[in-house]
Amino acid sequence: MPKPLVDFGNKPMILHQIEALKDAGVTEVVLAINHQQPEVMLNFVKEYEKKLDIKITFSQETEPLGTAGPLALARDKLVDESGKPFFVLNSDVICEYPLLEMIEFHKIHGAEASIMVTKVDDPSEYGVVVMEETTSRVESFVEKPLHYVGNKINAGIYLLNPSVLDRIELRRTSIEKEIFPKIASEKKLYAMLLPGFWMDIGQPKDYITGQRLYLDSLRKKSLQELVTGDHIVGNVLVDESVVIGEGCLIGPDVVIGPGCVIGSGVRLFGCTVMRGVRIKEHACISNSIVGWDSTVGRWARVFNRTVLGKDVHVADAEVYSSGTVI
Repeated sequence: MPKPLVDFGNKPMILHQIEALKDAGVTEVVLAINHQQPEVMLNFVKEYEKKLDIKITFSQETEPLGTAGPLALARDKLVDESGKPFFVLNSDVICEYPLLEMIEFHKIHGAEASIMVTKVDDPSEYGVVVMEETTSRVESFVEKPLHYVGNKINAGIYLLNPSVLDRIELRRTSIEKEIFPKIASEKKLYAMLLPGFWMDIGQPKDYITGQRLYLDSLRKKSLQELVTGDHIVGNVLVDESVVIGEGCLIGPDVVIGPGCVIGSGVRLFGCTVMRGVRIKEHACISNSIVGWDSTVGRWARVFNRTVLGKDVHVADAEVYSSGTVI
């Protein structure tokens, strides 16, 4: 399964972004994909082009091109006579996508490129964006700084003028390390501070954290999407087709996908249960991801960022799994 199509909040990760782009007035989306599993992506595109009434096309690389090279490869799809800027998004970033605000920001500053930045508690793990606070102009980038230089990092969402493409060669190139520092040195790069939550959900622990932040955001903005009841604690998102037995306790921060069957006495918290899963009586799942069509047996314990892939079966009789990837 290509990572952008993995479910998050009961829909493919990338669908959150495509819906936000459509709401911002975007009419065409180009998916920059690698040479692996293009047919799976093709099926997704066929389904959602119709559902969302938006044009979705591919730009497929035959060799790794980094984070900037794919833009050079897709040049013909990104440039038209209008000269309008285009969005670029990393597919595993989740947030509230304030894209209309970003368009306004880009216009006001007359920038060649605008990037979204977000504040983090520990910037030493990331590349820090050093910017002039009063003007929002980016001055430099510092990769994993040893000393404090700021707490804003690249959030993986950009709005670029077509002229940026003239700076990118068709080879393996990093937009963060090669292209943006050059634009910043010419004083043509500006950074907008992202309001609300942000998470790169490409790794299991970040996926689980991102889910908690996403559900918290739903509580504030779309409360009706969350379920309530005597057996529910905190923020819980459950597909309407799910069957839940008696005496369960579910939540906080749980997502349950379509067609799942939850047996009686089950305890779920801080976890994702994907489509078609069966969880048998008195099992307990915490801070873990249960993949499609899997089974968790009676009295089993699945804890501590365990990840079960598709069609994994945990036996009955008190199997204990902690931090395992299966």
